[in-house]
Amino acid sequence: MVQQRYMGSSTFHFLNDVRLQSSAAVVGPKEGSGLLGKEFDLIHNDLYAGQETWEKAERKILEDAVNTAIEKAGLSTKQIGAYLAGDLLNQNITASFSAQTTQIPFMGVYGACSTSMLSLLLATSLVDAGFVQYAVAGVSSHNCTAEKQYRFPTEFGGQKPDTAQWTVTGAGAGVVGIGGNGPCITHATVGKVMDLGVKNPFDMGSAMAPAAADTIATHFRDTGRKPSDYDLIVTGDLASVGHPIARELLMNEGYQMGERFQDCGMMIYSEEQEQFSGASGCASSACVTYGHLMKEMDRGNLHRILVVATGALLSPISYQQGEPIPCVAHAVAFESDTLRF
Repeated sequence: MVQQRYMGSSTFHFLNDVRLQSSAAVVGPKEGSGLLGKEFDLIHNDLYAGQETWEKAERKILEDAVNTAIEKAGLSTKQIGAYLAGDLLNQNITASFSAQTTQIPFMGVYGACSTSMLSLLLATSLVDAGFVQYAVAGVSSHNCTAEKQYRFPTEFGGQKPDTAQWTVTGAGAGVVGIGGNGPCITHATVGKVMDLGVKNPFDMGSAMAPAAADTIATHFRDTGRKPSDYDLIVTGDLASVGHPIARELLMNEGYQMGERFQDCGMMIYSEEQEQFSGASGCASSACVTYGHLMKEMDRGNLHRILVVATGALLSPISYQQGEPIPCVAHAVAFESDTLRF
């Protein structure tokens, strides 16, 4: 008989001792000089990362994160059974070109900025089900490549409202396997795509907040858990505009989130740095999670956390055609021991 791994409407319960064997976060100069600079594995002091173009720079940063994570796990690329990765560029070129370099069996994944946890929950599923012994999940974003694709060329110098966000230049990667001493990945809640009619691409936080709140509430219902069961519940990049909206939506559902409810997009940059309402991008949640939060768990400051990566699923074409912005959020629960309930 097949063991039941499904809980409630959309939550996976991983039955084996699946753990994060290692993780790595690589960032650009602005992120390196921000609030979490000491938590990152590598800081590139040049937005080009020594490459000819910003796109090649983003690829280099992702490759650095993946290779660093594999090295920290004491493994080689030949021991990795699957590489699941995504980014924000058309056709996922950062992820796919990096896979050409690593030569690990590759599965491209796209969920906009939610891809960090989407790739991780899929990698964990492959390991938990026994399809591969080890899997790597990785994502990247780059301020200049994202500006070029989704907004205006950097050289144009277009002005933005305060509701806009600053795309993180960085990449994060994690190696998943059975056993070891790393944080245990116990549950993952797959989000539903939500669209409440927000059309402003310079206000992603408001667009994504309902998806984040829905996934968090679904996770609580599916698992029987409540906010106080976690030391930290962190969203990916709602920033200072979207995060209060998500808090209010959850309060309307009966969940008092308290100070444990935070946002990765508000943790990366200092107030002195130009950031608008906060950070965004795949690397926002990935670098905070793989760089900072995993270290906090290792230090014993956090024991159980829920990371909820948020993504706005628009494209330049959908925006130009007047479509609203559909959004999604995916959640992954980490525990510093094997307690399951």
